[in-house]
Amino acid sequence: FFQKTLTAIKNWFTLFGWSKGQNPISVPYSLRRDVCKVQMTSSQETGFEQNLGKDTKTVYDMVFHLSGQLLPGVTSSKSLPLDPVERILQLHWQHSTLLAFLKSQGAYLPHVMPEFLLEPDDYKKWIEVQTALKVDGKNADILSDKHLVILEDSIFETISKRSWTDMLLQVYKVFVLTRVSSRNITDQLSLESVQKMPRIKSEPLSSNIYSPYERTILTWLNKHYEKNRKTVWKDCQKGGVPPMRWIVNFDRDLLDGLVLAAQLAAYCPYLIATHFVRMYTNPKSHEQFLHNCLILVNAMHAVSLAIDIKV
Repeated sequence: FFQKTLTAIKNWFTLFGWSKGQNPISVPYSLRRDVCKVQMTSSQETGFEQNLGKDTKTVYDMVFHLSGQLLPGVTSSKSLPLDPVERILQLHWQHSTLLAFLKSQGAYLPHVMPEFLLEPDDYKKWIEVQTALKVDGKNADILSDKHLVILEDSIFETISKRSWTDMLLQVYKVFVLTRVSSRNITDQLSLESVQKMPRIKSEPLSSNIYSPYERTILTWLNKHYEKNRKTVWKDCQKGGVPPMRWIVNFDRDLLDGLVLAAQLAAYCPYLIATHFVRMYTNPKSHEQFLHNCLILVNAMHAVSLAIDIKV
């Protein structure tokens, strides 16, 4: 389940998380690595800048693109300090600022500590620095055993991947999902056939699973399915008109492809004759489910809706 979630997140942020088109990412590896466009690299004799180029995109670029807001005091074009200790403190401060900013926007990340977003070597250096500060007594007022979490290498990698995954999910929640508008819900429900269906309440406390924005999307799915099912499949080659249904979740109710096909047909009715009439309207077997989803994905490709959805 976590791997499927991670793959979905990686695909979405690769396609839509950046300005100026796609930017392939790996979670957490490329996000941890690309923390600034200019990195200071030291050698024994001299120090020099390694310019990673204007095309290098950092997590701060992503947050700015999705939110339209700059993180206070953080710029991705700023180079990191040459001194290893200063560098690690700067990185930790940047990640702390990022987490604080996301929490101020409504993100729920109490389990993600800034050091979990560091690369493994940087995390070890952070532990060394904090341990030294604690021994010296310089940091005793703010540092206690509960603040310093020392993890083994394999455990750290797991925690870091989970932290980056959860952070991206929260970024999606607070900056993308909140764009869903409920302004046209009353118009959507004006159809007589839709009025007969049970309503999905949009009040914040009416569900402990879905947010008001997600329930708005469920209402939208119900509206288009009920409005279009008789039109889309009136000449169906593999069954009659599918029965009325109440769509209340995003997994089981979408498995047979019919609900999503009805949404697509609402905006691209010309796909009905070329694709959707060949769908099974009462699928029973895995093969029939697969058949429907193949047609759905082919229809998406036909209108250049290439969002990497697998059958």
